[in-house]
This record gives sequence, C-alpha cells and structure tokens, in this order.
Amino acid sequence: MKRSSIKPQRGFSLVELIVVIVLIGIIGGIFAMQVLPAIRAYLVVGQRAALTGQADTALRRIVWDVRRAVPNSLRVSGSQCLELVPSSDGGRYRNDQDYSAAAPSGAFLDDDPTQKTVFDVLTQPTKLPIAGDKIVIGNQNPNDVHGGANIGTVRSAAVSSTPGIAAYSITLDAPGLRAPDGYTGARFMVVPGNEQTVAYVCDIGAGTLRRVTYPSLSPAPRCAASGTAAVVATGVTACNFVFSANQGASQQSGFVQLQLTLSGKGESVPLTLGAHVDNTP
Repeated sequence: MKRSSIKPQRGFSLVELIVVIVLIGIIGGIFAMQVLPAIRAYLVVGQRAALTGQADTALRRIVWDVRRAVPNSLRVSGSQCLELVPSSDGGRYRNDQDYSAAAPSGAFLDDDPTQKTVFDVLTQPTKLPIAGDKIVIGNQNPNDVHGGANIGTVRSAAVSSTPGIAAYSITLDAPGLRAPDGYTGARFMVVPGNEQTVAYVCDIGAGTLRRVTYPSLSPAPRCAASGTAAVVATGVTACNFVFSANQGASQQSGFVQLQLTLSGKGESVPLTLGAHVDNTP
C-alpha cells in the first residue's frame, strides 16, 4: 500500500494561546492607559461646552426680555426672581391738537385731568394693537406699572384715513387715559394682553430656571405662585439676579447682572452676563 504524502496539520498549543492572550492584554492595557485620559478629557470638554451653551442661551433669553421691557418695570424679589412687564410695540402719540384744516379734533393726549379714550399715533406700528392690549405712558417706577397706574386698555385700533395727519388711531376702554403730570416725551408702549407680566424664577431644589407668564398685573411680586411656566434651563445649582436702577438724575440707565450655575455629570459651569437697561419712559 502506498503511503499518503500529505503531512498532518499542527495547531497552536494551549501554552502558545495563553502567551498570546497575555501579550494582547498587556498591549491593550498600555494602550488604554495612554488613550483613556484623552477620551475622558474630550468627554469633560464636551459636557462643559454643553452646560456653557445652555447657560448662555438661558441668560440671553432673559436679556432679550429685558431689552423689550417697559421702562422702569424691572423688579427683583430676593435674588432668584426677576419680574418685568414686556412690550410688543410702541410709538409716539399726538400730544397736542393739530390745527391744520384736515386735523380731527380731540385726537391727542396730554396731562389734562380729563382722560381721553381716543388718540392718534404718529409712528408706524409693527402690528396694530388688538383688544385687551395695554397702553403704558410715562412709567416712572415698578410700583406704578405693576399696580396699573398710567395704563389704558385697548378696545380697537384702526389705520388713519388721513395718513398725512396720523398713522393710526387707538380707542381705549373707559375711563381712558391721560399723560402723567409734566410728562412731555409723548411715547407709549404696548403690552400684550395675554402676557402682561414675565417672571424668571430659579428653583434650586428642582434644578430649574423657568419663565413664568401672567395675563395680568400685580402690585405684589408673584414669582411662580401661578401662571404658565416654561423651562428655560435644567441642572441649575446656583442663581443670582441683581438689578440697579441707578436712581437719581441718571435713572434712565440701569444695569442688570445675571448669574447662573449649571451642573451635570460631575461638571459645573458658572456664567455671568450683564446688560444695560434703558429706563427712559
């Protein structure tokens, strides 16, 4: 019988396999020791960037509301609640009779004790006020506007039939409105009827910053006692709102400082943002 010329195949021995596994483990451990710190640093940077972005977005959202607030309407309750009266538009009203032949009579506001329910607006609107919106004139301090002083309620608004005389006219609910004593600025602000107060409230226990809206004004601070709340930021571990109205002759230039600290996944990011506040009524 002829023998086969094929040689039997020989595999790895158990000792060889163990040696290979041990070498792979050593190489893998060395590689992990070199790469793991870089991976952790990358994840930390990413987490900090996410927290910073969220905090920055939240603070800029507050500043946006501050920019459009009715002058002298900001007030701080404690250090974790900032309230303001937002505006949706504004303009200049007629503050004296137009004596031209085509001028309508009585369509102006002044500081006469008699309140008026109709007045002309001389500037073009972003959008016409609607029924229920509020008109604020010459606000001097938070107590006035939050208490409802120098405020009228819009019944209707209509484009003027004499564009050379006025842009549009506003009709108010009785008893109407008058300019504050001595006020000659002839400016007014429109406050949306469904969002007359906005409050930013930090709840450290819940770790949230909320934007609370109210369809009414209130002399006393409410700060999330009621209203519709939207979450602006989560992971809040510290919060501080400071507002300086810069009382006196330069009251028209206030300053608000907003401080917010967000934490998550072992990282914490504090962020501070300041903004000038135009308080010229």
